[in-house]
Amino acid sequence: MTTEKRALVTGVTGQDGSYLAELLLDRGYRVYGLVRRSSTTTFQRIQHIQDRMELLPGDLLDQNSLIDAVRCARPDEVYNLAAQSFVQTSWNQPVLTGEFTALGVTRMLEAVRLAAPEARFYQASSSEMFGQVRETPQSERTPFHPRSPYGVAKAYGHYITVNYRESYGLYACSGILFNHESPRRGLEFVTRKITDGAARIRLGLASDLRLGNLDSQRDWGFAGDYVDAMRRMLSADHADDYVVGTGLTHTVRLFVESAFEALEMPLTWEGSGLDEVGRDPDGRVVVRLDERFCRPAEVNLLLADPTRANRELGWTPKVDLAGLVTMMVKADYDRLASGRESSG
Repeated sequence: MTTEKRALVTGVTGQDGSYLAELLLDRGYRVYGLVRRSSTTTFQRIQHIQDRMELLPGDLLDQNSLIDAVRCARPDEVYNLAAQSFVQTSWNQPVLTGEFTALGVTRMLEAVRLAAPEARFYQASSSEMFGQVRETPQSERTPFHPRSPYGVAKAYGHYITVNYRESYGLYACSGILFNHESPRRGLEFVTRKITDGAARIRLGLASDLRLGNLDSQRDWGFAGDYVDAMRRMLSADHADDYVVGTGLTHTVRLFVESAFEALEMPLTWEGSGLDEVGRDPDGRVVVRLDERFCRPAEVNLLLADPTRANRELGWTPKVDLAGLVTMMVKADYDRLASGRESSG
């Protein structure tokens, strides 16, 4: 008789946390989700599985609450997905971003070290750590040069995880995940802003969509695929860090075009720079560039080299960009058409 595995997931109410909890539950895990007490906490992403898991109070800013949660869960695996994860917000709240996204990792590692040192620990690192890239594509050996407070905080979280692995012998690893999206992505993120905005225009609920740098290039995948890579990292014989991505890069402009095409509204572009606009088949301006959405320091190109994850973990993405965009657009269109405003 096999013993039921126990997993503690921070950030369980977020996009990745909800997909990961689903995956682990389906594989027979007993799942504990760490939830910060807040007047704005939403359980929308986990409503369909909430009765199958156990929620524990905890806050990445409070060490004792994390130790208590780890002691209660007695986890075999800990997935630290909680963070202040919106890059743009990190410019306005750099100190808070550092507290959650950097020092919060240290507090979580300390909780594991003190209360469950045999547990396997996963840290959600980010391709934003590469920032102003030194080489393309980016692999586990590519130097970091973060270009935002968020990227800097993630780099700290990454290296402190390496430090605990090397200093205390913890099974601690990081997934350097490139951009991964889904219908559960927050509305503040550019991909979801695009699919939601396109659906609103198609339904006559909005007249245009305002965006920043359309020429930024990203390696986009489906979040549901990427949480499987997390699980595989904690099932490996040895703890290590892995780049996770599709190995393909696309511009924000192409993502926009794909979203509108999925709704049968192909775009034509005119102008250049901040006066550039996209017009639909009826000649209406439906996409505008707005400098308010440009970053103080832009990350222009991110492209993963997932060779090691493919070879050593046996992981490959299943959903391509076209499938991802179609999935997201359909979900937003159906939600808005049915009169359900809030999602993500």
